[in-house]
Amino acid sequence: MSTNDYVKYMTQQLVRYMDTPKEVRKAKKTIRKTERTPFASRWFGILPFAVMFFKKKRR
Repeated sequence: MSTNDYVKYMTQQLVRYMDTPKEVRKAKKTIRKTERTPFASRWFGILPFAVMFFKKKRR
């Protein structure tokens, strides 16, 4: 991809972003936040889940 193509692509993305209403952008952002996996799982994988599971099982 040449530099000219990249600049064109970024300009198109910026214009598309600016054309969407503010309410739609905020709604998309909240949807993305709710669908995202928890922080511990994202950064450390399944290990925190396993520790939590075994802790609950011991009780």
